Amino acid sequence: MVLQARNKHREAAPKPPQPPRASQSPLRGAPDAGAGEPGPERAPRSPGRKGAAGRKGPRAEPAAPSAGGGLGGRLVAGLRGALGLRRAGRGRTWTTLLLATFAAVLHWSHITHLFENDRHFSHLSTLEREMAFRTEMLQQLDTAILTSYTPPRTGNLRHHIISSGLYYSYFKTIVEAPSFLNGVWMIMNDKLTEYPLVINTLKRFNLYPEVILASWYRIYTKIMDLIGLQTKICWTVTRGEGLSPIESCEGLGDPACFYVAVIFILNGLMMALFFIYGTYLSGSRLGGLVTVLCFFFNHGECTRVMWTPPLRESFSYPFLVLQMLLVTHILRATKLYRGSLIALCISNVFFMLPWQFAQFVLLTQIASLFAVYVVGYIDICKLRKIIYIHMISLALCFVLMFGNSMLLTSYYASSLVIIWGILEMKPHFLKINVSELSLWVIQGCFWLFGTVVLKYLTSKIFGIADDAHIGNLLTSKFFSYKDFDTLLYTCAAEFDFMEKETPLRYTKTLLLPVVLVVFIAIVKKIISDMWGVLTKQQAHIRKHQFDHGELVYHALQLLAYTVLGILIMRLKLFLTPHMCVMASLICSRQLFGWLFCKVHPGAVVFAVLAAMSIQGSANLQTQWNIVGEFSNLPQEELIEWIKYSTKPDAVFAGAMPTMASVKLSALRPIVNHPHYEDAGLRARTKIVYSMYSRKAAEEVKRELIKLQVNYYILEESWCIRRSKPGCSMPEIWDVEDPANAGKPPLCNLLVKDSKPHFTTVFQNSVYKVLEVTEE
Repeated sequence: MVLQARNKHREAAPKPPQPPRASQSPLRGAPDAGAGEPGPERAPRSPGRKGAAGRKGPRAEPAAPSAGGGLGGRLVAGLRGALGLRRAGRGRTWTTLLLATFAAVLHWSHITHLFENDRHFSHLSTLEREMAFRTEMLQQLDTAILTSYTPPRTGNLRHHIISSGLYYSYFKTIVEAPSFLNGVWMIMNDKLTEYPLVINTLKRFNLYPEVILASWYRIYTKIMDLIGLQTKICWTVTRGEGLSPIESCEGLGDPACFYVAVIFILNGLMMALFFIYGTYLSGSRLGGLVTVLCFFFNHGECTRVMWTPPLRESFSYPFLVLQMLLVTHILRATKLYRGSLIALCISNVFFMLPWQFAQFVLLTQIASLFAVYVVGYIDICKLRKIIYIHMISLALCFVLMFGNSMLLTSYYASSLVIIWGILEMKPHFLKINVSELSLWVIQGCFWLFGTVVLKYLTSKIFGIADDAHIGNLLTSKFFSYKDFDTLLYTCAAEFDFMEKETPLRYTKTLLLPVVLVVFIAIVKKIISDMWGVLTKQQAHIRKHQFDHGELVYHALQLLAYTVLGILIMRLKLFLTPHMCVMASLICSRQLFGWLFCKVHPGAVVFAVLAAMSIQGSANLQTQWNIVGEFSNLPQEELIEWIKYSTKPDAVFAGAMPTMASVKLSALRPIVNHPHYEDAGLRARTKIVYSMYSRKAAEEVKRELIKLQVNYYILEESWCIRRSKPGCSMPEIWDVEDPANAGKPPLCNLLVKDSKPHFTTVFQNSVYKVLEVTEE
């Protein structure tokens, strides 16, 4: 417990800001696609209904970007075109950008306050902040044991098994190194993460965000020191219950505060992109308002950055939003400029570099684009350029990741090659004397089987098995396949099927009904267009289809994200934001022009938003009511003991999240860690986790000695935890090692008495450290 001074600070903490109510300004104009003259705009009102940002502005008419002199002029023109504004409406462009900025500031403030309210991060010591980056496994029984605060179970995305503290440890390494280059060299020749191996963590763990942030931090602190400005304020905080006082520092001069602040700024800017995205896709700033409000009303389903900032998606996902906005612009544009393609390439790279999962998301994108091409909504030249950009992006990431072979042997890379081959073979496909529908099926089957076969061949040629567990995980979703690695994933709620409550939560905020209406409208348009093609009507139908390729793409992308979200609950972080973007199309005159001829579009939109806000404001209030204070005394005792009672080169093994904390805070070598995307690491983890099997103690000790382990951190909760039937560690081992089934778990025996094979050297209410000595 923290003394009253801290509690007073908590009581005085400001509540999250309440965004202004969207003001209504009339729209006038003919009912053509996206057209409309601006009505009188009002200044923002005082804070009213709790929700998200944005104020309704006049509808803008989509216009293709005009050619400008040089790349810079084209990019500016492209931006105006991306906002759906005429060249004459520069004031309206600035209004849109100002509204987007307001949305960004609002989201930044929202997630900053949620994080502070949840952890009281500003009043934690350095060690407590590092422990706060530890994995939150909310579905496990040790949550209440490990921490003194109780995380709220609000059905949001606060579930993951990758310990974010592992990533932060490399930022800390560079920051504390004698020089920036020396720090980069240290993480590229890391001896602590997989002892005794020396690995390039920049290649293995997608650590470019940490490298960039560490360089910014060193530059910032050096500049502030030169001009004599204070970057942080430190004070001593007295804790109760006989605990020693701690030093707590606040300000951008503190590495943890700087690290978290940059992440929240980036995710604040993401909301500006969402506003622009919804505005451009729908042809109206009302669409941008709908997107932003839907995101806020379903915030717990859209992101988890406010709970665990250092996760890879926190750095990567904002660039996916930018990338999809650029893809939408490219699909809609009648003429492609080099600037748009260059921007797409850069956004691809920035999306892929921070996150190893990005390749699977881009696989769904190019599959959707290929389907759009096959049925005739985009021409071959446009798709070929997009494929080339993806190939260049992949090649750049391969080089920047020091030849990470997982990129070249991925389904994404194989799919790119197969689609390129199909485009080159188009003249041969056209010679086949079959119906249009049969030709679609032939190309689709060629892509599907070609991608799978090429992926298999490249993996065999390069000898890569690092992503084999992904295939096993998907197999386990449809069949009864089980193995040790697969069960570690599927027994965690975030890798299970989507919760049954999730569609219900979507329905309560009206997000699902609105998206279904939009989706049905797009499908109706597709069926109408396809019927004309299949019945061999006039060729002008094809030209009409080309004009709406972006709508078909978004519908197909929605289906892809829905499949991912249903199969793996964690991946609804792609589905929910995309649903928010799709909801903006409720303002589209292309889809609902027939309705807006009879009813004012503003009336329809604000009626929908008013209904959404009933549950949406309740969801926001639930988030704002989350108040906690981080304290993990058992782990703090463990870390302090390790730092002062063991040698600097002592090697540790144990549960993956705990090992990340040992490396980060105690700077001791570890043999396993939470980054599970490497076949060798998975084999090491299986050896380490044999402590929770039913094997004999001498057999487990022998394997640990081979890994040169000096200390094993045993956690009894890992032995008894059972998230669902068949998911305790002994039960998982029964699948992997049926020969020993029925015997008592080794961990239970060692909790009672570690002798004669191990020696207990430290023990508290949660952790028991066993010394592994050679006989």
